[in-house]
Amino acid sequence: MKKVLFVCVENSGRSQMAEAFSKAYGKDKVEGLSAGTMPTKEVNPVIVQVMREKGIDLSGNKPRLITNQMVQEADMIIVMGCSAQGFCPAPLLNKVVDWGIEDPKDKPIEKVREIRDEIETKVKKLIEDIE
Repeated sequence: MKKVLFVCVENSGRSQMAEAFSKAYGKDKVEGLSAGTMPTKEVNPVIVQVMREKGIDLSGNKPRLITNQMVQEADMIIVMGCSAQGFCPAPLLNKVVDWGIEDPKDKPIEKVREIRDEIETKVKKLIEDIE
């Protein structure tokens, strides 16, 4: 089983969706976890809403701060795309992939759905590649 750590700045949107999709589709292949470099207090309510449309409930999730232990234990680290407001340690590591996904924060719900679907597609492809 591969441990995959999904990282974004606030851990309130993209990385939460990626973790949820990895748990939904990864079963015995991928153990997904997400964290942020500067986590917010709660998962973005629009993210909760668009994930509910996919039958996934994130309402109980809490953003987490990335730790050295998480980084060390991960087989692969996927950075969702680092925005200018955040600091991103990822380029320093050799097991890092940057998906470069647009930040859904403050975007209209239609755009958030597109971002969600892009993440879902990438997670499914990741699981296929691991197999």
